Amino acid sequence: MGYGNYSHDAHVALTSKRSGRSTAELFSQRGCHEMMDPHGVVYRESRDSESHPNSLGIIFALDVSGSMGEIPAHLARTTLPDFMKAMLDAGVTDPQILFMGIGYAGDDIAPLQVGQFESTEKLMDQWLTWLYLEGGGGGGNESYELAMYFAARHTKMDCLEKRGRRGYLFLTGDEPPNPAVSRTQVQRLIGDDLHTDIPIADIIEETQRSFEPFYLIPDPQRGQNVGRAWRDLLGDRVVVMESPDATSYAAAGLVSLPENAVPSLGALVDRYRAAGMAPKQAAAIGKALTPFAASLGRDGTPSPSLGGPRLDPGSEDSSFDR
Repeated sequence: MGYGNYSHDAHVALTSKRSGRSTAELFSQRGCHEMMDPHGVVYRESRDSESHPNSLGIIFALDVSGSMGEIPAHLARTTLPDFMKAMLDAGVTDPQILFMGIGYAGDDIAPLQVGQFESTEKLMDQWLTWLYLEGGGGGGNESYELAMYFAARHTKMDCLEKRGRRGYLFLTGDEPPNPAVSRTQVQRLIGDDLHTDIPIADIIEETQRSFEPFYLIPDPQRGQNVGRAWRDLLGDRVVVMESPDATSYAAAGLVSLPENAVPSLGALVDRYRAAGMAPKQAAAIGKALTPFAASLGRDGTPSPSLGGPRLDPGSEDSSFDR
């Protein structure tokens, strides 16, 4: 997937029509959309095309529990076009976006929902608003590990296979990680037969062979609650934002810096200000990204502790130290 051309103007026009509409009106699904059911899916694919010769697979795995529904709503109302514009302005020419929904596999109706990699504003918006915002939570930690499992074992990307460049995986959430991928949940929800559960550290390592994973926490208060547990697994790839509406801008920066699309964090913040962002908001995004930016080399290339140099296509040894 991922064919067709993107128009920022058309995307803004699409989202601007939603002023005043409630989240329930924007996200009208009352169950998992049949096209987003992951059971039996072999692969979701991000592929090059004539119009997108340098495709880059990017996954937004969005917590859709009751406490986290504001991030999908912000994306649908205003900030997804801003994310795309920030990427394109920085020289990331062919991003292809896939949306997932994450809930609690213990008792939610739709604890894992999976779209397709898309390049056009219409199809991105379609998959995003097809998400079922179940609004669960409270019974246990959301199943972020299932999203990582699907990304690791059920995606194919030309950026990795042809150019040795990992894609990007952004998990949004406010709960600690579960200790393992449950083999019974994988069989029930995805259809794979596993011999045993997969420890959380192992599935993160496997995910890192294909993706640069990040865990985005919507505000400092929730960061205090769950940040430490995730930092023990992901280090500086845990980003605590000032507010949920910063998600798109933080994610754009987290792609632009390691892709060498901007030379430094300061240049990224200056770019946001020049585009009309309020100085206070731009500074808050810069603050949130400082730990990750500090771990990058001077030229923006990930240091060995964050993935090392570009992979050779087909390389099996692509994990990095946590």
